[in-house]
Amino acid sequence: MKILVTGGGGFLGQALCRGLVERGHEVSSFNRGHYPALAALGVGQIRGDLADANAVHHAAAGVDAVFHNAAKAGAWGSYDSYFDANVAGTRNVLEACRAHGIGKLVYTSTPSVTHRATHPVEGLGADEVPYGEDFQAPYAATKAIAEQEVLAANGPQLATVALRPRLIWGPGDQQLVPRLAERARQGRLRFVGDGLNKVDTTYIDNAAQAHFDAFDHLAPGAACAGKAYFISNGEPLPMRELLNKLLAAVGAPAVDKSIGFKAAYRIGAVCEKAWPLLRLRGEPPMTRFLAEQLCTPHWYSMEPARRDFGYVPRVSIAEGLRRLAAAC
Repeated sequence: MKILVTGGGGFLGQALCRGLVERGHEVSSFNRGHYPALAALGVGQIRGDLADANAVHHAAAGVDAVFHNAAKAGAWGSYDSYFDANVAGTRNVLEACRAHGIGKLVYTSTPSVTHRATHPVEGLGADEVPYGEDFQAPYAATKAIAEQEVLAANGPQLATVALRPRLIWGPGDQQLVPRLAERARQGRLRFVGDGLNKVDTTYIDNAAQAHFDAFDHLAPGAACAGKAYFISNGEPLPMRELLNKLLAAVGAPAVDKSIGFKAAYRIGAVCEKAWPLLRLRGEPPMTRFLAEQLCTPHWYSMEPARRDFGYVPRVSIAEGLRRLAAAC
């Protein structure tokens, strides 16, 4: 099939492109830049911005299916910038699918769409957890809007599914683990709370595999059509244990210091006011949303994904850590 991957140059995007090429598909990627790694895979690259409806329409011409993976992520930035990429961009993708008669859309969402302050999620499926309210972060707020519109678009002409992978990591990651390691080496990393809250994560190959499994089963009327699914390794670990295992794999020092939630939340509130007021560059070290996320249990049931499209994680956390260490 001819398949378009939005955001194919990113960490998950490259894994999706690589896997689709290996499966014999003709793959193109819609990116804001040019990526030599995609060129080496034989992936066609179309440069443009998701908020540009004409560019998205052009990129989708002639394709059979779309993996809509591109998004503005992170914990900092204006609401408008997140809305343009995540909501307007997704609307443009949906409209392009309708205009070109594209029959399948796999959407990469996030568990953050269900975030509710310090409310834990423990062993539940996506159908058991409502969408969040009063989001403290534009990323979660805009992804929740976009996901609901993707699922509402499901029908006889366009089958859609939304996947919510939790904290993707592994070789090739340029964001999560490298940033944690840098802060650990600088002595600036702390647990929020006691670090005993259990959390799920997803090894990169498993995150990609979930997308392929959903794609293979997706069709009008399929069990997964029009639904959202949490995706993870299915191996929840205490935050303290997980973080130090990741740091050890990349040769960074372990973390043992912590800060209370109330203190972290207050610091986050101050940072959110100070950064724009003082025109500080980069992301603040703490936000209210981040403080809530770091101290709260978040782990999920993989049974709905296994039942509806056969997702079973193939790479354990132990094996993933071995591969991560070998790549460093």
